Amino acid sequence: MSVTTPPAPFTAEDYRARMDRAAAEAADAGLAGILVAPGPDLVHLTGYQPTATTERLTVLVLAAGREPVLVVPTLEAPDAEQAPGAAAFTLRDWTDGKDPYAVTAPLLGVGGTGARFGVSDNTWALHLLGLQKALPATSYVSLTEALPMLRAVKDARELERIAAAGAAADEAYREILTVRFEGRRETEVAADLAAALMRFGHSQVDFTVVGSGPNGANPHHEAGERVIERGDMVVLDFGGLKHGYGSDTTRTVHVGEPTDEERRVHDLVREAQQAGFEAVRPGVACQEVDRAARKVITDAGYGAYFIHRTGHGIGVTTHEPPYMIEGEERPIVPGMCFSVEPGVYLPGRFGVRIEDIVTATEDGGGRRFNNTPREMAIVE
Repeated sequence: MSVTTPPAPFTAEDYRARMDRAAAEAADAGLAGILVAPGPDLVHLTGYQPTATTERLTVLVLAAGREPVLVVPTLEAPDAEQAPGAAAFTLRDWTDGKDPYAVTAPLLGVGGTGARFGVSDNTWALHLLGLQKALPATSYVSLTEALPMLRAVKDARELERIAAAGAAADEAYREILTVRFEGRRETEVAADLAAALMRFGHSQVDFTVVGSGPNGANPHHEAGERVIERGDMVVLDFGGLKHGYGSDTTRTVHVGEPTDEERRVHDLVREAQQAGFEAVRPGVACQEVDRAARKVITDAGYGAYFIHRTGHGIGVTTHEPPYMIEGEERPIVPGMCFSVEPGVYLPGRFGVRIEDIVTATEDGGGRRFNNTPREMAIVE
């Protein structure tokens, strides 16, 4: 698929399969079911995103062996009926003046006995407390804790969208290499990046990090008013959503000719990024990607300056599980999508980071969704 060709839409059957899988995973985890409030989990499972998040209860109730039910305020029911996954769930609405928790409680199917439910992370405390009051014997756990891999493995149609988002981000990078850096503020270059992402089909820009000179030593530097100078290393980290799925890539460029040290550090990070990518294989623990990249940097004497995890998952949000970090022993599964982004940050001087989004493939290796050159680009 090209940068501009829209992907085929998800079908009700796609959403039904996701909800069935989520309910089964909840049962396997010992949960009576899961409750999903408006947010990325609800979009992933049903395609429904309320036009505005209000104090009125909206919640998807999923449990193995039962039909999915979406509880919505009556005034929002017409929009919910138009959701791409509407044919895969039953709609239950409630009107203002009625108790929404009295409507929802019977759907949990627990009677007078205690049960444990997973709840999406952005569920309002107001609604969780309301359900606890209606069903005092129940208990709740966040989905990040109970089912962290709920959205981690992407199907073919999701991979198509992530590939398109990555290709669009690559085009934005190619374009930014043609603009002037020297004498312009970081915010100006960041605005150029954001405009390019939108021009190449993004519906939303989540971040445009432009860290020049010493600002590049701060991994999450917000583009500021610093004027970029000749001799600066500049970290460019940018991404957002296209077709509902995320992009996130980083390249580090140099304004004019770099010093020998700057080239050496950039080459080191490039080698570490390649080592992390080559560690991506189905069945390998996520932490092995971090170990592979970190070993290269540590062996070269810069381990103290690699101050963050090697990667994070990406999907309907730009940061989500799985995480490529020491201690994460979950195995990589084909269809998982995540970043590989080692970096070296020398305080007060400069930083270097190189990042691609990758996935594990069925044939036993990794596939990159970002394919712009990783060598240092010289800009003016």
